[in-house]
Amino acid sequence: MRSGGKKQFLVIGLGRFGTSVAKTLTEMGHEVLAMDRDNRIVEDVAPFVTQAVQGNCTDDEVLLSLGVESYDAVVVSIASNMRDSILVCMLLKEMRARYIVAKAMDDLHAKVLQKIGVDQVIFPERDMGKRTARSLATGQLLDSMILPDDYEIGEIRVPQEWEDRSLGQIDIRKKYDLSVLSVRRGKEMKVSPRADFVLRRDDVLLVLGQTAQLGEIGRL
Repeated sequence: MRSGGKKQFLVIGLGRFGTSVAKTLTEMGHEVLAMDRDNRIVEDVAPFVTQAVQGNCTDDEVLLSLGVESYDAVVVSIASNMRDSILVCMLLKEMRARYIVAKAMDDLHAKVLQKIGVDQVIFPERDMGKRTARSLATGQLLDSMILPDDYEIGEIRVPQEWEDRSLGQIDIRKKYDLSVLSVRRGKEMKVSPRADFVLRRDDVLLVLGQTAQLGEIGRL
């Protein structure tokens, strides 16, 4: 996926997970087209996304009309029907969708999705359980997004020993192999902070790194 700036997303399937993804991406300032075959659900979601449409996502003509290749990512959230989920993902691959994220209902479903070339397979309940457990255990990790290859983007509180020190002094990249994407201080956000940026108590850092390294920060 392209990094930085406003992106365009297509979310197919508006159950609890799909609806949450669509609304959150819109709140983050991105453009979201949300789709479901149930018109009542589409009407409920419409006020919270860029555009919401009713349609049968297993119909290749319907998908073609959406121009799926133009979206930065397509999220397929119809795991309750394995056949439809697999069929939609296959159609998306044939239509050269750039990046496909699909929700799986079990390990077998996940293996099939991986075999047909889905870029990222997720188990929302399982992943949320992992994040909750780490948050409870570490105290520093506020929230995280699991990425492929054991990487995560996570929000962490500033450990006490980092307070009133600059990023350069702490040497986060070298010592912890983490990249600081932004620092939130109250209502202000500092994106890509420089090495001379001094951290304060109650700052919240958005960092990118491997899961093990985020766990190490949580033990500080």
